[in-house]
Amino acid sequence: MREQLSEMCRLAERHAGPTGRATVLPRMSLFVTGAMTSPTASLYQPMLCLVLQGAKQVMVGDRVLRFDPASYFIASLELPVSGRIIEASEESPYICVSLALDPDVIAALIPDVPARPDGQTAGFAVSPVTPQILDPWARLLTLLDTPDDVPVIAPMLEREILYRLLQGPQGGVLRQIARADSRVSQIRQAVGWIRLHFDQPLRVEALADLAGMSPASFHRHFKAATAMSPLQYQKTLRLQEARRLMVTSTDAARAAYRVGYESASQFSREYARMFGAPPSRDVDRLRGLDVEALGELA
Repeated sequence: MREQLSEMCRLAERHAGPTGRATVLPRMSLFVTGAMTSPTASLYQPMLCLVLQGAKQVMVGDRVLRFDPASYFIASLELPVSGRIIEASEESPYICVSLALDPDVIAALIPDVPARPDGQTAGFAVSPVTPQILDPWARLLTLLDTPDDVPVIAPMLEREILYRLLQGPQGGVLRQIARADSRVSQIRQAVGWIRLHFDQPLRVEALADLAGMSPASFHRHFKAATAMSPLQYQKTLRLQEARRLMVTSTDAARAAYRVGYESASQFSREYARMFGAPPSRDVDRLRGLDVEALGELA
């Protein structure tokens, strides 16, 4: 796999461009950087992430995950995370490719792949990369050199990647995206409400009703899917949005109020606990960075 990874790195570096964003391949993005980064908050969408070179560390709730060329990351629902690139240099940059997951494509494949017994409500996972997964990824990247082939060949290769994932140890995580009756799909309804109303008081009982579960079952499955309690999820979204507001447009007091905090001192304490510095000091540091790239670094 080493030679294959090296060739994929060469392709990615050639096509990533100065900011490494979306590509001509549907739902696929590249990111390349020659520098390590400080922890950066971001909201992951359902996706597959494959690191080709370097390494990244991501904190999801109370779990710390490492992505490197020996592993892939998969998320089946929206996750507020804090991530940093921990291995990168100009000579050997950090390189990753990501694929936004399409529920319709996954649903079309599920009938052809026998399900494995899986009673867990997993919303994300990291697993070792296999040659069977890496091979269609490599062929997909080669289409960057022949964009005219993308409309016909890219969908077939995406299906092959997802088929291999469904056959693997994280097939259950992937299935959760396409099945309307899965626990993660039920939790996603509650996640959607929190994301739209994160500045409002949160009632776990109401969220449990929305998900069609008892409060105890809802709390257990929400924590299994996101590595956070519903209140922790809401707080993370609030603090991430407050940080964005302060970097781009407003001061700490106004940001705290806009995201739902009634106490400025509580906001400052929780902000410093999450981001490692009080709001004013943290924002001064962030304003010296490329704000447009902050979401890419997590």
